[in-house]
Amino acid sequence: MQRTGNRVVHAANVRGAHGAPETNRTSGLPLRRGLLYPLSYRGFRGNVTGSHFGAACLCAYTGADYSDGQAPVNVIPLLDSDAPFPPLESALVRPNGLLAAGADLSPARIVDAYRHGIFPWYSEGQPILWWSPDPRMVLYVSEFRASRSLAKRIRRHDYEVRIDTAFDAVIEACAGAPRDEQNGTWITGEMSRAYRCLHALRYAHSVEAWREGELVGGLYGLALGKVFFGESMFARATDASKVCLATLVALLQHREVTLIDCQQETRHLASLGARPISRRRFARHLRELIDSTEAPAGWTAGQVSESA
Repeated sequence: MQRTGNRVVHAANVRGAHGAPETNRTSGLPLRRGLLYPLSYRGFRGNVTGSHFGAACLCAYTGADYSDGQAPVNVIPLLDSDAPFPPLESALVRPNGLLAAGADLSPARIVDAYRHGIFPWYSEGQPILWWSPDPRMVLYVSEFRASRSLAKRIRRHDYEVRIDTAFDAVIEACAGAPRDEQNGTWITGEMSRAYRCLHALRYAHSVEAWREGELVGGLYGLALGKVFFGESMFARATDASKVCLATLVALLQHREVTLIDCQQETRHLASLGARPISRRRFARHLRELIDSTEAPAGWTAGQVSESA
C-alpha cells in the first residue's frame, strides 16, 4: 500500500514494430534506440536500452554499468494501447516484478491490470511501467493487528473518520508525503488523473481521518470483487493513517471482503498484520475473489459512525 524506493528509467529507448522511433507517452520526447540509461530500483542498479525484436520492447540490463552494451538482458514488452499483458511468470526477477511498459492508464486497462495482479508504478518522464512483484505483500482482513495504543486511540475516537469525502485531497497528500529512500513521487499528474477517474466510476475510494475540520491522515485504493487494492497512505498526526486502515478493515469485514493488497513489503505494514505471499498464491486468490469487473456497490460517502 505504501510504495517506496526509486525507480528511474529515463526516457527508455525503444523502437516500434516498424522501426520508427516511438514517443515517450509521459514526456512526449522521442524514444531512440541504442543508448543506455540508468535504472535504479530498491538498491538494484543497471541500465535500460531500446531494441527491436519484431515488436516494441524494452531491454533491462541486469548487470552493473556495461558501457559497451554487451551485458545479458531481460526483455519486457512495450505494450500498445490494445495489447494484453504478458503472463505474470515473465516478470523480471531484478528489478523484482517489472512486467511490461507502455499502454495507457484508461479505467479499463487499470481494472484489468489489478484483476490480474498487476499495477502501474513509474516516475515523471518515464514510460508507464507495470509490475507484479514476487512475493506480494497482503493483509488478510482477519489477521489485522491493532497495537494496544492504536486500539485505545480508536476507542477514544481521536479522529473523525470519513469515506470518499475528500478523495482528491487524499491523493494529493499521498503524492506529497515524504517516503524513506524515495526522491520525488510516483503519483504523477497522469496517475492522479487516472485514479480520480476511477473514483468517479466508483472503483477507487478514500478513507480519511479528520480532526477539528482538518484532514490529518488517509489512504486510498481500488475495490474490485472481494479484494481491496491499497495504493498509498499518509499521516500528519499520530496514528491517523492506522486509524483509517482499522476503519477500512471493519468496513471490508462488513462487506465480506477478505484480502487487502499492500503490494510492497514494509515494516510498517508488517506491524499491522500484513505478510508476503507468493505471486502464484496471490494470483489464485484473485481468481477466486474477483468474479466481475463491475465496481462493487455499497460504498457510501460520509462519516463513519464506528472507527472499528
